Amino acid sequence: MKILTIGGSGREHAAVEALHRSGAEIYAVMRNANPGIMARAKAYKLIDDTDIDGVCEFAIEHGLKYAFVGPESPLEAGVVDALDNIGVKCAAPTKAAARIETSKTFMRELMKKYDIAGSVGFAAFDNVADAEDYLNKLTREVVIKPVGLTGGKGVKVQGEHLNSLSESVAYVRDIFKDNIGGGQVIFEEKLVGEEFTQMVFADGKRIVPMPLVQDHKRAYEGDVGPNTGGMGSYSDADHLLPFVTSADRECALCILQKIVDAMSAEGCPYVGPMYGQFMLTADGPKVVEINARFGDPEAMNVLSILETDFADIIRDMIAGKLRDDIRFKSLATVCKYVVPTGYGTSPDSGHEICIDEAKIRASGAEIYYANVDVVDGNILTGTSRSIAVVGIAAYLEDAELNCEEGLRFVTGTHICVRHDIGKAALIQRRIDNIRHLRP
Repeated sequence: MKILTIGGSGREHAAVEALHRSGAEIYAVMRNANPGIMARAKAYKLIDDTDIDGVCEFAIEHGLKYAFVGPESPLEAGVVDALDNIGVKCAAPTKAAARIETSKTFMRELMKKYDIAGSVGFAAFDNVADAEDYLNKLTREVVIKPVGLTGGKGVKVQGEHLNSLSESVAYVRDIFKDNIGGGQVIFEEKLVGEEFTQMVFADGKRIVPMPLVQDHKRAYEGDVGPNTGGMGSYSDADHLLPFVTSADRECALCILQKIVDAMSAEGCPYVGPMYGQFMLTADGPKVVEINARFGDPEAMNVLSILETDFADIIRDMIAGKLRDDIRFKSLATVCKYVVPTGYGTSPDSGHEICIDEAKIRASGAEIYYANVDVVDGNILTGTSRSIAVVGIAAYLEDAELNCEEGLRFVTGTHICVRHDIGKAALIQRRIDNIRHLRP
């Protein structure tokens, strides 16, 4: 299978490694020189992944018929539609289907229209005056989000990130003034509970689940600091999470299936990986957001233990013939990102980091390159997450230890890691919180 991969982050490197294990011949387009992807690619091109003409020219040049799209930005730009027009079939959603992520208003209104369980109260505004008026009349705390894409960093929660009405008003004004996420705002009901990620493969009609994962958005240990794109994540060997029951998971999967059904009914069938972020509340799982792709870092957790041929899954999604027997190894995983200091607010980028891949893998871990560049043979940090190390073992505790051992072989200045991810104390806090909410 010859396949085009689009994107140069850790998520795309994980997908490329899974395709490489499948024997695929990889042709990559990415904006940064990701050394992990370059090592696996038959050919690659360094361009902006939203350069639709450049992507299509590369696909035509190499006679490609299949594509996998990792990031959300090219989906919003319509890369799937453009590739389809030149005969390249994508295991990714069209521009219309990607609205499930690129427009939070579309997602909420879709769930409301089709009466899909797990939705929350919301109100969206396209002008600052009406938004401020609504905010001033609120009697309960809400979550404030730009409607469009923000790279996972635009969400602010009253009572956590915003501690007064004046701070909330100032943020709303910034959204409109700076055109953050398209310059529109949505207010959503504030949920109390524990977040978890349920990702699925979708073929336009049906879904097949991946293992549950829990991401950690806050920049610093103890769940404090600014929201980020995700500092790390873990999954358990039974493919559940210690605080999520099988019934909770089935509820989340039912919600995702109904969303796929609704998308089909709306005339924009959804094909590709779908990311469901849920809050487990006293009333069960509620939808925090839906993404039109693999999560990052969650992709590293699940793709590291994928047993079924990933190239076959891609073909089956495109053909609308997903099989039920997609298999993942019964292993636990812990992913921790090495990031530039200041990541989440003012990242200090452009510094060299050194990686000993052989020693990382000997420690029971995998490594995925993310927002780095290769300059004169040296690996330099970018402004986002740099290197993901994924510990893998039969038990969660051992996977975390393997991850920490692997991290010893990523060295450099001006980098940091959130070390508490996957540790027993933090996981126990999650368990205790759910027991308190659901005695």
